Amino acid sequence: MSRFCCPPLSPASGRLRADHAPRFPRFSRDSRGGTYSGIHASGFRDFLLKPELLRAVVDCGFEHPSEVQHECIPQAILGMDVLCQAKSGMGKTAVFVLSTLHQLDPKENQVGAIVLCHTRELAYQICNEFERFSRYLPDVKTKVFYGGISVQEHKRILKTEPPHIIVATPGRVLQLIREKDVQTKGIKHFILDECDKMLEQLDMRKDVQEIFKSTPHEKQVMMFSATLSNEMRAVCKKFMQVGPPPCSHRRTHDLCSPSRFFGARIEGRPTPRASRRPPFSPTRTRLHHARAG
Repeated sequence: MSRFCCPPLSPASGRLRADHAPRFPRFSRDSRGGTYSGIHASGFRDFLLKPELLRAVVDCGFEHPSEVQHECIPQAILGMDVLCQAKSGMGKTAVFVLSTLHQLDPKENQVGAIVLCHTRELAYQICNEFERFSRYLPDVKTKVFYGGISVQEHKRILKTEPPHIIVATPGRVLQLIREKDVQTKGIKHFILDECDKMLEQLDMRKDVQEIFKSTPHEKQVMMFSATLSNEMRAVCKKFMQVGPPPCSHRRTHDLCSPSRFFGARIEGRPTPRASRRPPFSPTRTRLHHARAG
């Protein structure tokens, strides 16, 4: 069909056929707090993820992405830095899990992604999500490291079962980096979950900064939080690359993007006006705030 032709109409009713109808977000009621979380009519297939990831998504029973996933995953899989604030239960974890697994090359036998969080309970939850979505990517290995147990056990794991993805608390992984048990030269994805919890504590922030400096300059940074003050938002941006990217082979350069940084704030009850806003254009602004409240 020519791009200038009208979309086909149903012969029975004269209405626009369903497969050509414009897609708007659908919203489901959140029983916990009376707010609404957006569920887009578009599917996960629209993100062009690896077939193995799509198969795992279907097995998990997911059909449509949430509002935060719809906004952030397309930017994240392009390698852009992402700062995302969204309420709990809106699918933030799946954003960095799916985008990291999509970009990760398990053939490179080295650590390619590091995920930092402030508690071991959260570390295990994140690791479980990586394992759930990588069930059809058998070469991908994810390991959890945290303080409170013998560091020798962690060193043994790193030698016998070297992971591609490390999920850890800052203190323990910093110790492993200082003692040369974790090699950071291959890290391409640096992720903070509940970033405000780590960056608000000065001692933990110092650990995060030292880990960050030990990784290559050219990497993707993704940060996620349910609550983010303006002060913490400014701190987070210091980890991001907000300037124009250099002329190189990086995928973001193919978009002629003036920025590698994408910010999304998804909160409250979406309004029809917000749901109908055009999709994010990386050539439009340096920082795009997607508000659904």
